[in-house]
Formats: sequence, C-alpha cells, structure tokens
Amino acid sequence: MYYDEHCPPHFHVIYNEYEAQIEIETLGTLKGELPTRVLGLVLEWAELYRDDLLKNWILMKTTKNFNKIPPLV
Repeated sequence: MYYDEHCPPHFHVIYNEYEAQIEIETLGTLKGELPTRVLGLVLEWAELYRDDLLKNWILMKTTKNFNKIPPLV
C-alpha cells in the first residue's frame, strides 16, 4: 500500500517481473497479473487478513501509519 493511492482500497503485489493491484473488498485484480499459483496464495492470505488490510488502508490515508500484518509464507 502507498500513502497517496486512489480508491478503491487495494494493495500492490510484486513477484519477480510480475506486478498486480488487488482490491481489498472483492479480492479482484484491478491491474496487472500474477502467475496463477502466486495469485492463489496471495488471495488466500488476503482473505485471512482482509479486515487488517482495510484497517491499514484507512490508517495510511489518515495518519500515514500502518500496523504490521503477518507476511505471506
């Protein structure tokens, strides 16, 4: 996530030469692409932490701070 991003709430994923933006509420891909296996893992992680991701989006927009979320492993 970046401080000055546009709506809808989303996060960025970078994997090797691939990049994508994933909408938090729908978990749909807004832009870019990822390999199928990687996208599946990212979506599984995002589903687990969707509330935390949305809270961070709000925090970053209002305070430019965020709370750590466990990484994708």
